[in-house]
Amino acid sequence: MKQVLFFLLTLAFHAQAQIGVQGTVGAPAGAKVVSRLEITKPGVYENLIIDGNFARGNLVKVTADNVTLRNCEIRHSAGNGIGIFGNKVIIENCRIHHLLNGTFDDQQDAHGISGRWGDTIIRNCDISFPSGDCIQFDPDRQSTGKVVIENCTLWTAPLEKDLAGFKAGQRPGENAMDTKVPPDGPRCQLVIRNCHLHGWNQPAQIDNVAALNLKENVDAEVSGCVFQNNEIALRVRGPGRRGGAHVIATDCAIYDTQTGIRAEDKIEVLKLTNIGFGGDIGKRMQFVGGKSDSGIEITGEHDAPAVDELLKKGFPAR
Repeated sequence: MKQVLFFLLTLAFHAQAQIGVQGTVGAPAGAKVVSRLEITKPGVYENLIIDGNFARGNLVKVTADNVTLRNCEIRHSAGNGIGIFGNKVIIENCRIHHLLNGTFDDQQDAHGISGRWGDTIIRNCDISFPSGDCIQFDPDRQSTGKVVIENCTLWTAPLEKDLAGFKAGQRPGENAMDTKVPPDGPRCQLVIRNCHLHGWNQPAQIDNVAALNLKENVDAEVSGCVFQNNEIALRVRGPGRRGGAHVIATDCAIYDTQTGIRAEDKIEVLKLTNIGFGGDIGKRMQFVGGKSDSGIEITGEHDAPAVDELLKKGFPAR
């Protein structure tokens, strides 16, 4: 009887899971303010505001293994909010915002979180307003490993006021997530679940702005995510000189988007299950550069429910 009750409670919990960040994120009132944080030893680091005043470099640089960074606000950098160069790193309950480098007409990379793949978990974080990507692994293409992103909100929008080299009304950013990996060796593993990704739309200063830009030698699993107000929700890219992504997307919903899924260059593995579409959709699916004769599976496409209700209650348990 206890096992049945536990199963029912677990089922109810998963059916009601809110999409995106949950609860309070960021630093508590009265948190200590510093301009940089270098983490060279294992441990838990929490309850800090790191304000870089738009200096370059990583505001938080993690070179140690077995590190947890939680309940922090990381803001105002012309470089990355967090650079991860250690293994077994957890980033949770953090607010990371306004990473701005260059100008709107000449945007330079400044990412929310970047670094080496390693074994990284990014959990319950709100990341916004980068001039690069909210999350990018690995710009140097020198690492392998696994990154899990869960219960996060990754977004951009027009700026409310002039800041750094940007003007009010300009929308910074390239992608919510961009994958860069070594061309050879084992595939990097990416898991994205229960996230809200929105605002990756024109006007911007790159072609094909996408919430998820999944490319190169990576295995990516995306589930329980809501994509809203994007030019492209999922841009999934096939074989190139650095390999091609293998992508599985399950139980996701796409709203008010020019192109839902853009599959490029005869992607070899693309499995889409129970993908819903709602609002103003230009194209649900687009193949560019050809379509593979095998490896493409699309099942359960449907009209999505009201977005506000889905964000609040989550996807129904299956």
